[in-house]
Amino acid sequence: MVAPKDSLIESATASIIAGVDEAGRGPLAGPVVAAAVILNPQIPIEGLADSKKLSENQRNRLAALIKQHALSYSIAQASVIEIDDLNILQATLLAMQRAVSGLSLLPGQVLVDGNRLPKLPIPAQAIVKGDSKVKAISAASILAKVTRDAIMVDFHTQYPDFSFHIHKGYGTKQHLAEIGQYGWLDIHRRTFNPVKTLLAK
Repeated sequence: MVAPKDSLIESATASIIAGVDEAGRGPLAGPVVAAAVILNPQIPIEGLADSKKLSENQRNRLAALIKQHALSYSIAQASVIEIDDLNILQATLLAMQRAVSGLSLLPGQVLVDGNRLPKLPIPAQAIVKGDSKVKAISAASILAKVTRDAIMVDFHTQYPDFSFHIHKGYGTKQHLAEIGQYGWLDIHRRTFNPVKTLLAK
């Protein structure tokens, strides 16, 4: 899911900065999704902020603007299998790495939300609470969140006994009750409790 412009630019430009963030590290089900965004400084987008501080309607509106106006964006994910095989941190870094590699512009620097960096061939910096401090990271946060929410809504249509359209796979009381009643699904993370505990019985 990349927004290529007129042509691919293969050489990095020092002034081009990509923001990177993820959504879905904490849930019990579904993939972890990462996004990388290079904003267009000539077309500022008002209202960019940490996706968690925005309403669903605000996120959806901003996501459309980001896709329309960004110089480049890329969205990637790591699967439930990869999360269970690698652990959630390494799977998150893998998704971020994939997102950056999917950009149609090669940035001169990558700014990543948090305190850990994926392995990248270009300079990168981790920024704690970067999704509230750096517009490009805010944009990546929004794209990652909107994309993952859409994935979870689709899972609800596949597994209607589970209210993934509501809890998005997080360990809410409702989700835990559904696991207790219906058991676990292939999209549940088997290394996460209480799914891990359930499998051990």
